[in-house]
Amino acid sequence: MAIEKVKEYFKAFGIENRIREFDVSSATVELAAQALNCEPCRIAKSLTFMLGESPIMVIAAGDAKVDNAKYKAKFGAKAKMLKFDEVEPLIGHAVGGVCPFGINDGVKVYLDESLKRFDTVFPACGSSNSAIELNIEEMEKYSGYTEWVDVCKY
Repeated sequence: MAIEKVKEYFKAFGIENRIREFDVSSATVELAAQALNCEPCRIAKSLTFMLGESPIMVIAAGDAKVDNAKYKAKFGAKAKMLKFDEVEPLIGHAVGGVCPFGINDGVKVYLDESLKRFDTVFPACGSSNSAIELNIEEMEKYSGYTEWVDVCKY
């Protein structure tokens, strides 16, 4: 199970005990915000795309949407989201629990500027009922991000 991969990943940093698991689903921004009792914008959602032959992930604030013009200007291609059944094999986590932790090798992670509005954000942890609270420096450290991008509007 993917949450076990994420726990193992975080164990190397000594923070696996910070993962929160819920009795309810946190598979969508709205459900995660309810489970965490926080504003939906503070959920760090993982958006997955195919860029050429490689999958990439953009982590954005819960209220952000991809701005197609900004995406194309940054990546030189039209935003092509992964299909539901492509996400788990290409990324390593199933829809509802996608996060940048413990993912498949070769998946580049980008952090969107929309996250910088918050002191802390809540990304998922590999399952549809988990999350962890991280500050922006921790998101940088643990996500293995490639770079900050500005490809969303909110």
